[in-house]
Parts: sequence; structure tokens; C-alpha cells
Amino acid sequence: MSRTANIQRALLPAMLQWFAECPDPDAGLFGFRRLSEALGSTPWYLSTLRDEGEVAERLAHLLATSRYCTDLLEREPQGVRLLGGDLQPLAVDALTEEMLATAGRQDDPERAVRAIRAVRRRELLRIAAGDVLGLTDVADVGFGLTRLTDATLEATLAVAGEAVRQQRGLDAAPTRMAVVAMGRYGGFELAYGSDADVLFVHDPEEGVEPHVAASYAKAVAEEVRRALALPGGDPPLLVDADLRPEGKQGPLVRTLDSYAAYYAKWSKVWEAQALLRADAVVGDPGLRRRFTELIDPLRYPAAGLSDDDILEVRRIKARVDRERLPRGADPALHLKLGRGGLADIEWTVQLLQLRHGAEVPGLRTTQTLAALRAATEAGLISGDDADLLSTAWRTVSRVRNAVTLARGKPGDQMPRTSRERRAVAGILGFPLDQTDAMVNDYLRVTRHARTVVERVFWQ
Repeated sequence: MSRTANIQRALLPAMLQWFAECPDPDAGLFGFRRLSEALGSTPWYLSTLRDEGEVAERLAHLLATSRYCTDLLEREPQGVRLLGGDLQPLAVDALTEEMLATAGRQDDPERAVRAIRAVRRRELLRIAAGDVLGLTDVADVGFGLTRLTDATLEATLAVAGEAVRQQRGLDAAPTRMAVVAMGRYGGFELAYGSDADVLFVHDPEEGVEPHVAASYAKAVAEEVRRALALPGGDPPLLVDADLRPEGKQGPLVRTLDSYAAYYAKWSKVWEAQALLRADAVVGDPGLRRRFTELIDPLRYPAAGLSDDDILEVRRIKARVDRERLPRGADPALHLKLGRGGLADIEWTVQLLQLRHGAEVPGLRTTQTLAALRAATEAGLISGDDADLLSTAWRTVSRVRNAVTLARGKPGDQMPRTSRERRAVAGILGFPLDQTDAMVNDYLRVTRHARTVVERVFWQ
């Protein structure tokens, strides 16, 4: 018997027992076999599992519970080393520094972005593993994924800018650039399958021809999107700029002055609502600050909302409820658009922000739970109602993340198959044979949230 076979023979009884306690023991065993084939000749792999029981138990739990984690481990087998340490998300500064340093050691832009994406893949595994193992709070998962996206975009923007300057023979950038996070990205509420909704903004350097600056900025933005969306050994990051003024028909990148002119002439209440989640997080610090100063009066109007604007927000929400729910979806179990789901809660909080943000400083935040706390402190919503909305937001967000972790791909519907429901139940901390209790708990929480929405948003 080889040394490897002896270690495997000692490990397998314990591994099989751990697999058996999880939702999908067969998947755990198959995943372990594939990992062992990939890492079996590596000196540290089996000895680590033999000598560090916590690593082996965590690995078994991930492989037999989460398709998402299994996929990441197969792409990043060295990630097994992470399981013996702290699985809390890393700070954005440390991530950005590592990504820039790693990219700087590469000899061409595509290899540099692949190196950035490799760091991102490792950190996705860290966050997902902590989530599946119950070590990371749902709000911290959203923060971690958001900060990881910040670092990825910051490093990729630097690489793309350098690549475009080399192609065009430029010694310096003709314009300053920034990336504004929007939607769930701007709200620190990213899920594992979320795109990065953004706006691109630039501000030409003094004396630079406008068309030169605009051409450069567009080329950099396109390169950022292209490089991060390429197929590879890690989940691609889709950078979606469709929330920009005029949507897909509008310019991909605008100057700060162009944004100011557009909002002064054409801005509607729905755009003000979208800007509630605008967070200028990447790129030139001065440009980010000036963009924020530009949009604050729009999203926190000094006079609040007129009756007509309130009616318009409610009309748009009613249309979303009527038209956006997928055909055949159960409205009680759709995580995003269902009754008491994420859209219900977030639109309710956003209406309070639009109406009272100018007079209540705490409402000037892109984060749903932080805005809800501020609304409670200001007496705009009762403590009991806020607790119901907060509990529902956290519950639905946890289920939504758990669905992606279990299936390996995102979904906004409570799973229908028994295996996927068991996996989701396990990730949420329910006994595997109590999937009905999990669904009933979800229905109870969202039903209570819906009653608050009916009272606060619609009346």
C-alpha cells in the first residue's frame, strides 16, 4: 500500500460519515474523488486532512452541500488550504493591493486580468465557505462580495487604462475616470450570482480635446467589461451599464458635466430612486466626490416628493409587480418579486428615503437596513414594523444566497426539488428532514412583511 492509499484508508471512514450527514452525500464523495485526483500527489493535501480534522470536516460539509463551493474548489484546489483559517471576508484595501501587485507581475494585460480574477476566485471561495458553514452573517456576505467587486474593478480599471495608453502611445491618461456602483452593488447587497451594475463617468484633463478624452474613456470602459466577462477558470464578472441615462441607447461613458446637464433637464422620479443606490467607489477620488455632490440633491430632494411623484412611484411598482414576475412563478415563493420579497421591502424603504432624505441625515445611505434603522429612529416607521421588514429582508437574502450556493447557479425561486431544498435547509440551519418547516417559516416572515408594505408603501 502506498503512503497516499494508507492516508486515504484512514480518512475515508470519517469523511463518509460527514458526507452522510449532509444533503447530497454522493456529490460529496464524487467531489472528494476529483479533488484527490487533482491534489493527491501534492505533499500537503492528504496530510493536512489527516492532521487537521477541522479542515477535513469543513471540506466534507462543503462538497456534500454546495455545488457552488465544489465548482470553486475544483477550479481552485489550493483553496483547501483556506479552510483551516479565518473565513471572514478580507478588507478592500488588502484585496486591491494584492490584485494590483499580482497584475503588475504579468507581462501583458490579459494575463494581468486573469491574475486579478484568480484572486477574486479565491476570495469568492472564502466568502461562500464561511456562508455555507454558518460563520458569516448575511449582511457581511453582501459587504464582502461588494468590497471584492470594488477591488476587482479598481485593479482592472488600472490594467485597462495602461493597456489603452500603450495602444495609443499616450504617456498619461487624457481624462480622469470613476466607476459608480448601482443597484444591489451600490447597496452593499450583492449576491453570488449578481452582475455589477455601474455607471462610468470621466472628466477630461485641462487642455484635452473632448473627443480624445471621450474616445479614451470609452475604450477603457469597454476593455474593463470585456476582460472581466471572458470565459475562464473562475465565475466571470458581468459589468452591466444599462442603468445609465438613456439606457442602452445612451453613451457608455459620460462626462460629469454631461450627467449634470442630463439630470437638470430630463431626470424623472424613477431615476432619482435609482440614484439612491449610487455609490461612487472606484477610480479617481476627486471625481467620485464631485459625482456624489451632483446627485445628492436629486435623490434627497429638499422639498421631498410631490403627491404626483409619490403616485408615480406607486404606479411603477404596481407595473413591476404585474409584469416582471416570470410566467409560472409562485408569487408567494419568488424571492425577489414575490409578496414580502426583496422588491417589496426595498421599494418601501426607498420611498421613505425620497420623501424624507433631505431632513433626516441617516436616510442618506445606499444600504437598505441602515436606512430602515434611520427611519425608525426618526419616527417614520414603528419599531415593530421595522423589525418585521428587517427580518424578512435578512431571511429572503439568506434564502437567495443559499439557493445559489446549493445549485451552483443563481435563482430567484424557492427550489422545487427535494435535494435542492434539503441543501438550502442545511445552509440555513434547518434539519435536513424539515424542509417544510423552512418553507413555512419563509412564508410566515414574508407574509408579515407584506402587511407592513401594504400599510407603509401603499397608503
